[in-house]
Amino acid sequence: MSRILRLGLGALLAAAAVPAMAAPHHIDTAARMAMDETGARGMAIALVDRGRVTHVAAFGARDASGQPLTVDTVMYGASLTKAVFGYFNAQLADQRRLDLDRPIAALLPQPIPAYGNVPGSGQWGDLANDPRWSAITPRMTLNHATGFANFGFLEPDRRLRIHFTPGTRYAYSGEGLMLLQFGLERGLGLDVEAELQRRFFAPLGMTRTSLKWQARFAANLADGWDESGAARPHDQRSRVRVAGSMDTTIADMARMAAAMVRGYGLSKAGHARFSQGTLPITTRQQFPTLLPEAPPAERPAAKAALGVIAFNGPQGAGWFKGGHDDITANTLVCLERGQRCVLILSNDVRAERAFPALVRAALGETGVPYRWEYPGLPSY
Repeated sequence: MSRILRLGLGALLAAAAVPAMAAPHHIDTAARMAMDETGARGMAIALVDRGRVTHVAAFGARDASGQPLTVDTVMYGASLTKAVFGYFNAQLADQRRLDLDRPIAALLPQPIPAYGNVPGSGQWGDLANDPRWSAITPRMTLNHATGFANFGFLEPDRRLRIHFTPGTRYAYSGEGLMLLQFGLERGLGLDVEAELQRRFFAPLGMTRTSLKWQARFAANLADGWDESGAARPHDQRSRVRVAGSMDTTIADMARMAAAMVRGYGLSKAGHARFSQGTLPITTRQQFPTLLPEAPPAERPAAKAALGVIAFNGPQGAGWFKGGHDDITANTLVCLERGQRCVLILSNDVRAERAFPALVRAALGETGVPYRWEYPGLPSY
């Protein structure tokens, strides 16, 4: 981040240093400045205070033709999908329909490798020669502690394997969450998309959110821009994939964030189960996956929770989740004190460079471990 952006946001950050939500005009000004500095073409931002959405705004364009990005434009949720899926599993556990610490294999009538490599679901047949698959639990998948790489097809030989004893450490894996989805669908007979619609999206009024492409989204849809500034089309994802297939809007996802931070549909214990980390993070940074563990002094003060990362900072306990692909940059940061959140969705990956400053502008100093989340950024 350049000196111009750091200095330009300086006064705004000073005003937001106390534990209070930024005024809408304050965060809107910060967002516009961030777009000017990074070159990002589109960005949307929402604030949550005391568990209620207090501000939603969108800036810039949704596509190369210059159509405006609005609060109802459908954008790619990317890995924010994982946070929603984690919350869903916290509710299943609260209702005693799922034991987070019982192996996923116990949900299924056949051994996991016996299902083979299922297109769009997972490369389970690759695990046949490693019995450690039998120990993987729902909590391990949501904590990113399966021992898998992010996806099996990213391995040099494109085969899924277990790199360390499941449950012992963090290593980001979308395929791990796909294993849990497989267990819920094949073992408990749940339709994940239908369950999310019934439990959250419909009751919260999230009418433009789905984990599967809907043709009706096309009327107000965000394409995007990559790091070079080249325009790219929106990917119409035809399969429900809890690792990251959700389309949503800033208005819809703000409702979900508010529900999550106030514990909607969960007991007090269930909310703590979702948001309080249980597995310490032991790497210097999140990506690449499967990094060696760092010395204790270089580890972030953060723990893996259920689909999100928990931390403690100047304002107490909080949790966050990012989402990213070649044209997408998203972040959600929530603080338990005051049930406050900031949500940022961008259809231009270049916006990511401004996220640490924008979160500070909205919430003040939080303690989010940015050097772990965004190790490639030059400044925070």
